[in-house]
Amino acid sequence: MSDAAQPTAAEVRAAAEAVKTALDRHLAAVERRSGEDDPAVYEAFNELAAAAEAYDEVLYDRYDEVTPFEIPGAEGALPPYAGPEEPNAISVLIRRDYAVAEPQRLLAQAQRVEAAEYEDGADTDASGTVHGALGVLFGEFEPDEIASRHKEFGLEEGDSTLWVTAADDPADPGEWLEAPFEQVDPQRVVCRFDVSAVFDDEIEDGIRDAIGNRIGDRTDEAEDDDPEDELDLDGDEDLEPLDADR
Repeated sequence: MSDAAQPTAAEVRAAAEAVKTALDRHLAAVERRSGEDDPAVYEAFNELAAAAEAYDEVLYDRYDEVTPFEIPGAEGALPPYAGPEEPNAISVLIRRDYAVAEPQRLLAQAQRVEAAEYEDGADTDASGTVHGALGVLFGEFEPDEIASRHKEFGLEEGDSTLWVTAADDPADPGEWLEAPFEQVDPQRVVCRFDVSAVFDDEIEDGIRDAIGNRIGDRTDEAEDDDPEDELDLDGDEDLEPLDADR
């Protein structure tokens, strides 16, 4: 970026003040919220995210510095709920991802189901391929049972999500069966629940970084102190036992 296009110091200061204002508004909205899906909180969240992003950009353009924080999920967050206050019907949309970790186990389970289903010795080949075995198992077991027994079927869990959407009236029989997921209105999503290993990894990484920083700080302090007071990194230091009642 050329010098002429760089933001001024005053513009950077104004962007910083905008972040402070958005932060105060977000806290006030959270303190006043009427429930988990309060649209005022959602709006304040997006305003804070936008202000923080704008400040980060001008700060970098002017001073080649970045902010130490990030507000995740602003782009992918659901819009404020705009469905009926008292829905007469709901739809539950579920997606569960699996990896076929053990194909042979999957095939063996499908063959057992098929053998029990066709005790008269009927010749079937459905369980002879992975895609056929999947059809056999998902045709025999409910999705919730497969989720709870996925390891038995040679599957490995991936991400999953569940959306509850509101409707004015129940759908007519067969109305949406050809395209069941094409007309989901995000503004009618009452709630959603996501499960992903990414969340756990981020938490674990944060804990590791925090522990690493604490050890690094204590090690630096120990180098400046008397050698007898150095940090014991071998685990020989006497530690006060945890109170089990805490």
